[in-house]
Order: sequence, then C-alpha cells, then structure tokens
Amino acid sequence: MGIRLKLVGVGGALALAAAALATNASAADGHGARASHGQGPALDHVFVIMLENHSQSSVIDDANAPFMTSLAHTYSMADQYYGVTHPSMPNYLAAIAGDNFGIQDDNDQNVVNLDRPNLAQELTAAHIRWGAYMEDLPTDKLARFGPTLGDGTVVSLYAKKHNPFVLFDGIKNDPSEMANVKDYSQLGDDLNSQHAPQFVWITPNQCHDMHGGVYVSVPGHPETPCPYGSTKDDANDAALKQKADDFVHTAVNTIMSSQAWTRHSAIFIVTDENDFTGNSETGGWESADGCCDSPYVAAGDTRVSASWPGGTYGGGLIPAIVVSKSGPRGYVSHTPYNHYSMLTTIEQNWHLPYTGHAGDRAGGVVAMWPLINGD
Repeated sequence: MGIRLKLVGVGGALALAAAALATNASAADGHGARASHGQGPALDHVFVIMLENHSQSSVIDDANAPFMTSLAHTYSMADQYYGVTHPSMPNYLAAIAGDNFGIQDDNDQNVVNLDRPNLAQELTAAHIRWGAYMEDLPTDKLARFGPTLGDGTVVSLYAKKHNPFVLFDGIKNDPSEMANVKDYSQLGDDLNSQHAPQFVWITPNQCHDMHGGVYVSVPGHPETPCPYGSTKDDANDAALKQKADDFVHTAVNTIMSSQAWTRHSAIFIVTDENDFTGNSETGGWESADGCCDSPYVAAGDTRVSASWPGGTYGGGLIPAIVVSKSGPRGYVSHTPYNHYSMLTTIEQNWHLPYTGHAGDRAGGVVAMWPLINGD
C-alpha cells in the first residue's frame, strides 16, 4: 500500500545553498571536485543512464551484455555498489533527492505533496543546465503510461515511477523546470546545441532498461514487445539484456560523438536494484543487501513480506560503471557505494548543498571520485 506525503517546502533549503558550498567543498574526500579544478567543477558534463532490476552478476561478464561488460573493464567499475532499497520508485527518488521518504512501493499515484529539495532544483538555482530524457515520454508529461496506440491501447513502455523529476512538486508545478523533462529523441540535438545540458539523466523505456513492458487496457492485444523474464537468465531475460545493451551502446555513442563530450565528462551507468527472483522473505528480490544509509524496515512489514526478519532493507548488489573521458582505465573500486554516493559526487562537483543522506560520511555515504580521478 502506498503512502501519501505531506512534506515541507524547498525554498528554505535552497536558500541555504550559499552557506553549504564551503561545507561541501571541505567534506569532499581526497578525490573531491576541487582536487582537479581548483574552485571550479571537476566535470563539465555528467550523464546518468538508469537501468532496471538486474544484479551485478546478471550484467557484468554476461554474454547478453557485451557492450556494458566492455565498458566496465575498459573504464571504471564499482564492485560494491548497492541499490538503496526496493522496489524501483524509491530508488529513483533516492538518486535525485537523497531519500526514499519512507516509500517502499511503486504506486506513483500515492506520491502527493512531495515538496522537498532535489538535485534538479539545486542545479537550476546554481544556473547549471540540466535535462532529463525519457524514452517514449507521453505528451502529457504527468501521465502514468504512454503512448497510446491507434486502437486506444495504452503502451506501458514508459512508466512515471521511473521518472523521478515529475514526482516533485517544485518541478512538476513549474513550467520552466518541466521544460527540462524531454523525450529521449531530443538528446542528440540538445547535446550538440550551444546550450547543451551540463547534467543529463536518461531513462530508457521498459523494453530497453531490462525491466520488460506490456500493453494494457485492451483485452486480446497481440503479444507484448518485450515480455518479462520469469527467472534469472531465461530466454525473455536474455532478450531484455540484449535490448538494454544495444540501447546503452547507442546512448553512449550519441554522448561521445557530441560536442558535450568534453575532456572532463563522465557517464554513470547503473541499475536501480537487483533481480526479482521470487524470494518471499525479501519481497521477491534476490537480496536486500545494502549499505550507506539504506532504510531500516521493521520485521513483518507487509510492504516487504510477513516473513521479513527486519533490518536494513537495501537494494542488493548492482552494476555500476563510470566512463570518464580523462579518467582511469581498467579500474575497480571496492568501496561500498549506493545511489546516495552517486548523488553526493554530482553535488560535490557543482558545490551544491547536500540533499537527504547525500554526503553523510558517518553513515558510510562517500563520493565516487576514485572512479573518475583514480587513486
């Protein structure tokens, strides 16, 4: 069951940005933003490609994901990177706002009055250009699914729960902010424009993110274009990985061939959480391993499972690849990270205030600069 949120506004938090800049700079670890570029950002452009529901062991060195495997071994990889929690939506919220706000479900209709600090509004306040590119984004950007076919069938290859930007009041209620939420088809042109976004988020549709997608609303419609996998590495799962690998290949080529791919640029490629395997104790997921301020969920919480023993409810070990144009090659970090760590890195890069659990070194949340700068 979802929860309805009534949360405080962002205005006061954003007003603290100037005071937080010095704190962020001093909090950066030895590979922080100022280590490379003095008072400026270490990275001119940061790209995030968020994929779905697959463990590190399901992607890295898997025969169905040769391109992502090649990136992981050629550039940098974190072998102890975890999803923050389960299921999808709270991970997306965590990745841009540093918190899951107590949400442990995917019901985006229950996310109301979510008026909290988030990365997008921080970037806007700091005059940093950003863009969120959603494959198959509906014309109505607040719609749950899209688009529709000629017979009225809804194609749920786009899912609002995978678009965290439209879940925050400060974005969805501001036309100037919503103008930065675009269909993925606009990415190439935007990256080659005079005002290319400096931060880019990419969400593939559910055929291309390893999730799997379905047609809904019209009984008897032809078979789905990308059926869900029933078990790890079955034929459907293999096909989803192949489609995702092809999508990432095309997206990375689009980025690297653009004017926005400067000498100081980096691409983060992660999944939101690990595989769904039907493990009843953990709510169906392969594991609930986690780190770095993952939420505590009490025993027997029905949002997870009546048999859940209680404890840290993390998102499991997942792939995390960092492609940096001037960064290390063949680098593997063994430091525990999660989506809060990625957010911490991005906020440090542009000297933004930390949101939520980002920057919480006491909780184990550290930035990922070694994967960009090397040791």
